[in-house]
Amino acid sequence: MSKVTIIGGGGVRAPLLIHGLAQSQSLLGISDLTLFDIDPERTETIARIGREIARRMGGSFRIGVTSRLEEAAEGARFVLSSIRVGGIAARARDERLAIEHGLAGQETTGPAGAAMALRTLPVTLGQAKVVERVSPGAWFINFTNPAGLITQALTQNTSLKVIGICDTPSELFHRIAEAVGASREDMVFDYAGLNHLGWIRRVHLRGEDITDRLLQNADLLRSLYPADLFDPVLIQTLRLIPTEYLFFYYSQQKAHRNQLKAGASRGEELGRLNAGLFEQLKAGSDAEKLEIYRTYLRQRNASYMKLEGHGGSAFNEVEDQPDPFDAATGYHRIALDVMSGLVSDQPREVVLNVQNRGAIEDLDSDDIVEVPCDVDRRGAHPRRTGRLPDSVRGLTQSVKAYERTAIRAALEGSRATAQLALLEYPAIGQWELAGELLSSLAAADPDGLSHLK
Repeated sequence: MSKVTIIGGGGVRAPLLIHGLAQSQSLLGISDLTLFDIDPERTETIARIGREIARRMGGSFRIGVTSRLEEAAEGARFVLSSIRVGGIAARARDERLAIEHGLAGQETTGPAGAAMALRTLPVTLGQAKVVERVSPGAWFINFTNPAGLITQALTQNTSLKVIGICDTPSELFHRIAEAVGASREDMVFDYAGLNHLGWIRRVHLRGEDITDRLLQNADLLRSLYPADLFDPVLIQTLRLIPTEYLFFYYSQQKAHRNQLKAGASRGEELGRLNAGLFEQLKAGSDAEKLEIYRTYLRQRNASYMKLEGHGGSAFNEVEDQPDPFDAATGYHRIALDVMSGLVSDQPREVVLNVQNRGAIEDLDSDDIVEVPCDVDRRGAHPRRTGRLPDSVRGLTQSVKAYERTAIRAALEGSRATAQLALLEYPAIGQWELAGELLSSLAAADPDGLSHLK
């Protein structure tokens, strides 16, 4: 029997993970699930929802709560890390400062993504060092954003077996399958990039290359995203299908204008939604709490990318939203695919954030990349994808250079190096602006960014 630990167990995604663990309890042999978080009251609320989920699904594993990481991690076979240093308030503040400086405010890209990385890396690395000490053989599965950058820092600075995950590629794969009326299992996607910076190059359906057919259909291309993000001509000219986060590179001014029009960023929007959620969760039975949480997820999913793409939201448009627990994609699905693969002899294909090892020829071997992997008991093995197309190679290399420098800045506590990272970052790319942004971000968050001198 095995123990699973969730670092950040008070987060709003934890019940989804518990649902997935209950579905795969017998395969994974789960006996104990421990939720670790610095907010024990909130975590106990999440645990009560999780216990109700497990009870309904016949799950027999114990769900415990602790504020001691050593206790949470000791003896764990899998450690899932999903933390947000500073909470949703830090995200909202970072995004607002980006908007005030004329750039799109988004949690993992641009100035807000840089601030998130700089404040998060020392914390999550410290937590990983604890896991390394008390459970050196554990698989450390990183959800914490920015996922690629954090996974790279953990891989290079611990001896843990680290795998980074994100549901963005699989969500796009499923949308394409739905758009062509096919089963996801009948399709093969040639995908490569970095976390929140990836592209589909070719699509095959039952052995037939249907890429050209997809690219010729403008309406179909528009339907692949949760909002009207990309001009179909852009996708047709690139001859690549980008994941949605490329919107913050290809259409940053459009995203910024829509945020100004909406009068909010996504972080501010979610801050209000989350506050309402936990206020409602103060009363009622565990069964009622689960239904409140289910409605919250539907509202959150319905509004995804609407603000940035349209200048409005969609919190009330939940009628057509599927049950989030039964959705075909999501972080919990990716996590379970990975964990199931790691206990199996039969490899499973999953797009993951892992060391490159020659998968993308344009990047270093120890760089973390996002590529299809074969996952089995021995780990995650990246598939070779060759060179990136000319139109995206430079962008990818520049973002990777930024990630490397940002990691060095966070570890050294160097403000000048952090400014260099923002200069290297294509979303910013100006020395004076980088300095102004760092000054504003540090002044607004003296605790989280105090290590930068």
